[in-house]
Amino acid sequence: MLNIQRREGERPETTNTNPHEQLTQTPNLETHEYFKLKLFDFDKVQRRPSMISVPGSEALWLEESQPCNCENGFMVGREFAHIHPAYDGSLHVALSEEDFKVVIDANWGEKHPLAGQGFIPATIALVYAPRNIEEMDEVMKIVNASLMNAKKTEQAA
Repeated sequence: MLNIQRREGERPETTNTNPHEQLTQTPNLETHEYFKLKLFDFDKVQRRPSMISVPGSEALWLEESQPCNCENGFMVGREFAHIHPAYDGSLHVALSEEDFKVVIDANWGEKHPLAGQGFIPATIALVYAPRNIEEMDEVMKIVNASLMNAKKTEQAA
């Protein structure tokens, strides 16, 4: 189960429709770029343009050679997470039901408005942009949980 610190402060403002974006508490460009250096450093994961998000969003894509949780581990194709451009800085991630609840309860994110309506799995969360180095570590734990969910096979479930 995902183990993260509670996010301090108020939740940022977000849109309640597509595109689902973070409107306040967004990172500066330097913080956003530094975070992406950390974000795109997983083994067997490719950095690609997102197939489902706004222009400029970058996806984390589980390589096709890897076994997967193809039922609810992805938003589209093998895209299990993506980060929005710097003006927003938030991410969308596919999570297990248990980890989804942890993220929401710890004040790190919210349910995507279309989640569970037939377009994307019910456990797609918008994860708020990290505001500093310490928060990057917590968000990386969430992204790693999304990767583990994407990799889960029926035998491991």
